[in-house]
Amino acid sequence: MHLLGLDIGSSSVKVSLVEANSGNLVASSFYPKQEMKITAHKAGWAEQEPELWWENLKLALAEVLSTANIDKESIESIGISYQMHGLVMVDKNQEVLRPSIIWCDSRAAVYGEKAFDEIGGQRCLTNLLNSPGNFTASKLKWVKENEPETFAKVDKIMLPGDYIAMKLTGEAQTTVSGLSEGIMWNFKENDLATMLFDNYGFSSDIIPEIVPTFATSGQLSAKTAAELGLSTKTKVSYRAGDQPNNALSLNVLNPGEIATTAGTSGVVYGVSSEIKYDPQSRVNTFAHVNHTQEDPRLGVLLCINGTGILNAWLKRMVAEDLSYEAMNDLASKVAIGSDGISILPFGNGAERVLQNKNIGSLFSGINFNIHGKGHLLRAAQEGIVFSFKYGMDIMKNIGIDASVIKAGKANMFLSPIFRETLAGISGATIELYNTDGSVGAARGAGVGSGYYKSFNEAFSNLKKLDVIEPNTQNVAAYQEAYENWKAELEKAIK
Repeated sequence: MHLLGLDIGSSSVKVSLVEANSGNLVASSFYPKQEMKITAHKAGWAEQEPELWWENLKLALAEVLSTANIDKESIESIGISYQMHGLVMVDKNQEVLRPSIIWCDSRAAVYGEKAFDEIGGQRCLTNLLNSPGNFTASKLKWVKENEPETFAKVDKIMLPGDYIAMKLTGEAQTTVSGLSEGIMWNFKENDLATMLFDNYGFSSDIIPEIVPTFATSGQLSAKTAAELGLSTKTKVSYRAGDQPNNALSLNVLNPGEIATTAGTSGVVYGVSSEIKYDPQSRVNTFAHVNHTQEDPRLGVLLCINGTGILNAWLKRMVAEDLSYEAMNDLASKVAIGSDGISILPFGNGAERVLQNKNIGSLFSGINFNIHGKGHLLRAAQEGIVFSFKYGMDIMKNIGIDASVIKAGKANMFLSPIFRETLAGISGATIELYNTDGSVGAARGAGVGSGYYKSFNEAFSNLKKLDVIEPNTQNVAAYQEAYENWKAELEKAIK
């Protein structure tokens, strides 16, 4: 028996096939091999064609099936992880009406701020746990105000993972966890956020059927099964946003546990059983994958938009001839603090941690006589880590304190500088595991279909690959570098 995990990212779509009984990875692939196109018609905008996700899913799946060479009837169920906060709109024929406005698009922040003031900040925070900010509901408000002809055709709105599930089964559905990430769920009333819908002028009819995060929500349609080379017996039994799913992938499900990831964007995600929110909504609280009203599990999420994308940008601009490993080697020859260079990594749209300000990325302290390529590369990684530290201090103030941070050994966590700097400045032990979002989604599918009887069974073969303890000898150097970086940030956001 096999389980299939789909990870719908903004850079690529990854597909992994897991052997259900052992939990071992059989085959994995991603497409495109270069980063997926993000369209920005104006500064601060970011859109992708949902059909692009589907086409890349098909390419990655075809490669996985070719490599694995298994009986398609053996694939019991599919789990979906997806880029959070994106807006997909379809008409009555389930046709997409416009490109998806994705997570790093900043255009809707003004609508969220206005709604926060009009509804009342305290009312928003105690019911929605967040400001409407730049999230999915606010993106839809932007469409309503700026593209009324398109809005008039909307039958249902969905998050990116809901769209992929609809393509698989033909059914438009969503989850409480998904609705919460769009600021469309009222935690106090355990129902849709009609207070925000009323303010924005939406009918709740545009919300699809709500299904559990872990449950069989449909089977592959005959048309889709034929298109993908799969069986109509295969079920769709799990979906979650990429950050709750990353936490699931690491078996981070209980209060006090912390997961992190550092791909295009970076996230620190802490689980709580109590209502915790930042009064300024710089970190956000959503329903975790195992949240219920009776047994609350809430994910407090710090998101930094400009993480791996900064490292990738520097590779293209100044280190195109180097591999990422060679970039890390060159950066490691530079002392902690990068000899005075500070880089603010906020060049990928408005940052929640900065109260939706879009300050751009800033480089400071460069001296043409002493600084070289290695200094820039190290300063970039330090700047990313310091942005984590800045947000983790906010999390600590609301009761989410990190003593152990779990992550998959991938993306920025492949860099010794990155993980050692994070351990050194945070004081946390970092544990790295043999997992990623697509593998976690496959295991989530096994839970949702009932193949696994518990989360512990689903993650029984999760292996710890590395442990990074804080280097106490370097604490002063890290702290000095961080204070210099923070001073530059404070000047930038005045």
